[in-house]
Amino acid sequence: MGGLSCYIVSYDISDDKRLRKVYRTMKEFGVRMHYSVFRCDIARIDLTRLKGKLDGIINHEEDRIMIIDLGPVKGGIGQRLVFLGVRPDEEPVQEAIF
Repeated sequence: MGGLSCYIVSYDISDDKRLRKVYRTMKEFGVRMHYSVFRCDIARIDLTRLKGKLDGIINHEEDRIMIIDLGPVKGGIGQRLVFLGVRPDEEPVQEAIF
């Protein structure tokens, strides 16, 4: 098993009902960084589960989700994330709890 990797997930959902469902799903897997941007420190199997859940929520003709793989959490993620101004208060979750 490869351990935890850091993923940045950004979404643009056109319907308020689907937007709320995506937001609740994202809270299960990560920490909100900006309005519709989450940081998820999760195992690859959890990424697969996240994708499956999101795939079942969104309208593929209207909505968009972008997932960026920043690599292993142990690889110095803090050095790869650059903030100008105020940094987020919360530390990312270290494990997904299901």
